[in-house]
Amino acid sequence: MGIYLLYGPERYLLENRVKKIKKDFGTLVQGINFIQIDESNISGIISDIETPAFGYENKLIIAKNTGLLKKEKRGSKNSVSKDEQNENKKKSNSLSDQLAQYLLEHEKIFKEDVTLVFIEEDVDKNNLYKAIDKIGEVTDFELLKLPQLIDNITKICNAYKVKINSDTAKYFIECCGTNMQDLVNEIRKLIEYSGTNGEITKDMVDKLCIKQLDSVIFDLTDNLGRKEIAKSLEVLNNLIYEKEPIQKILITLYNHFKKLYIVKMCEKYNKDLILALNLKPNQMFLTTKYKAQARYFKLEELRKIMQELIDLDSNYKLGRIDLNIGLESILCRYCS
Repeated sequence: MGIYLLYGPERYLLENRVKKIKKDFGTLVQGINFIQIDESNISGIISDIETPAFGYENKLIIAKNTGLLKKEKRGSKNSVSKDEQNENKKKSNSLSDQLAQYLLEHEKIFKEDVTLVFIEEDVDKNNLYKAIDKIGEVTDFELLKLPQLIDNITKICNAYKVKINSDTAKYFIECCGTNMQDLVNEIRKLIEYSGTNGEITKDMVDKLCIKQLDSVIFDLTDNLGRKEIAKSLEVLNNLIYEKEPIQKILITLYNHFKKLYIVKMCEKYNKDLILALNLKPNQMFLTTKYKAQARYFKLEELRKIMQELIDLDSNYKLGRIDLNIGLESILCRYCS
């Protein structure tokens, strides 16, 4: 029993926690000892808490995205009038405060009869949050940083008696991204391929995994920096063959060169690189990769490539050039 507030961007670990709560609870019968609540039926939550679970000793209530703990997003557009927004906010705040008071006054219910789980994207630390924090458990599922991602991937492999060293695990994450659910999906393929007592290698990652576009762009830019035009074009053509939208490739390539340009500018004017790159907390390990890759290029070269990509985009939208041909031309010009 108890009260839980689970929130944050790392949804894979959050959902695993919910699964564990359900498993530990035991038999669940929808509408009897298992109630699901969202913003549409949140007004009856106190009644749901107090209604007996006929035939069962305990009850599990999962309240997901209720709006009672919602953090307002600045500048968000809404078709509802300002007066209606204010009225809705008052109602939400009123119920939120009412529920906060109820939880504090009826703590015994959640020790003996009811498990109440709130699941939110993000939260405002209002009175309801403070009440849950006081008598229950609040967990912020933050995005995992590289060491934590490596640790999780290693543990999954160990569970299946498959080896993966930290260097390979890091390479796997660099290729497949930092979303834990995506990583789990990809690591399962590698585990199945390597078999019990096998070992996952970088070659397996290259052969079997679906690489994130950003990772492939790193490969393309590495080849470009070394003036290896054949390999650069091979990477580009592979992306096109795999039906990656060509305009998405163009935008990603531009954003990548922009980051390399930022690295050079920060080095030149002694500015804070991490702040300038504006990376997510779980992407900080990419800073080293950007710095290493920026060494291939002069500041003026980066400025020129970025302008050529902007011009290509404009000419494509005006129907003057094919994007495939335009991108190949830019790569060839740089390597000539």
